Amino acid sequence: MTGYALRTELEPTGLDADLNELETSMQLSARRFATKVMRPIGQRLDHMTPAEVIAADSPLWQVFDEFSKLGITLADMLALPPADQARLMCLVFEELGYGDGGLAVVLGAAMIPSIVLNLMGRQDLIARYADQPVGCWGITEPDHGSDMLDSSGHTRHPGVNHGRLNCYAKIQGERIVISGQKSAWVSNGPIAQTCILFCGYDDGSGTDKRCVVLVPLDSAGVSRGAPLDKMGQRALPQGELYFDNVSLPLDHLVAGPEDYVKAEQGILTEANGLMGVIWTGAARAAYEHAHEYAHQRKQGGVPIIQHQNVRHRLFHMFVRVEASRALARRAIYFNHVAPQPALQGSIAAKITATQTAFDVASQAIQMFGGNGVTREYPVEKLLRDARASMIEDGCNEMLAIKGGTLISRI
Repeated sequence: MTGYALRTELEPTGLDADLNELETSMQLSARRFATKVMRPIGQRLDHMTPAEVIAADSPLWQVFDEFSKLGITLADMLALPPADQARLMCLVFEELGYGDGGLAVVLGAAMIPSIVLNLMGRQDLIARYADQPVGCWGITEPDHGSDMLDSSGHTRHPGVNHGRLNCYAKIQGERIVISGQKSAWVSNGPIAQTCILFCGYDDGSGTDKRCVVLVPLDSAGVSRGAPLDKMGQRALPQGELYFDNVSLPLDHLVAGPEDYVKAEQGILTEANGLMGVIWTGAARAAYEHAHEYAHQRKQGGVPIIQHQNVRHRLFHMFVRVEASRALARRAIYFNHVAPQPALQGSIAAKITATQTAFDVASQAIQMFGGNGVTREYPVEKLLRDARASMIEDGCNEMLAIKGGTLISRI
């Protein structure tokens, strides 16, 4: 037992006490990247039009270039033992969210095709497209939003049919042919090189079957919509993908109907877990901005940190960030080491972290006062970015119903 001091100064990530040398090094490298590269570029992209964000001369491409220099690759992480993999992933993606939530999603979405291919044991396709690292996840559709993440029907009203999908694939000889559309919410859709496509499977039976296909986006018949102009996460390009009889070799079928639920729930478990740590990082950024401002801003003749209510508010922001971090890390760790992952754990982490990021950013704005709502200060952007996070990767309301069904006995 150690002695007690009147005050213990904590690291930015709070109650971390057992990081090994590799973890400490990767955390600090990711933090430098987050503060020196992601944050200033994210602020620049926030003021640009969607077309400017994806242009050839956009600073967005510098994020990919600088991130590649860190040596933090998905392949390297997956080569670690599961427990080490989980810990490092939590540390790195929290720092990315701390830098810029939208850009963290850009980098995470770029990895999703490789994550799904690894989950389904398709190392052949990973190797074949290793030179096309920017990926996207095509799942939501014009007529089907978050319900596309729920093929098992957990959130469906009893007796209600899901309705016909907007995008289908069918087998024609030794080829798989895709037709239809994915909605404007495809993260990285306007810039991605490959798409892991979750769509309907048309075998002529008329029944609701689904499949997963890896689609190189330079294939004949693929086109893209204009990038969305959004309130928040403006650094994250999102837009439609269209498929007009896109014909691919049959080996690009990653999961047929018999394996679809495994792929769907597997990637949702991974994606929601990453959202948990990313948006914990964004919440931490809002807390740190407020903490710093409270020591600088004077009202009533003294720095506002001397007012009791400000210290009370700051402490509860600190509590929310620590609680979000603890749950997000616990869920990811469990899902990496347990024999069977628990999707409900990842859902809990995603809902908690995104709500925390929004609430803490809102509290930060209140502490900044009038300055908080101006674009001269960083907290209003954090609020806008966090608001979008409560909808992406499954809106929190739908995820809560799905999670509630997973923990029930019905």
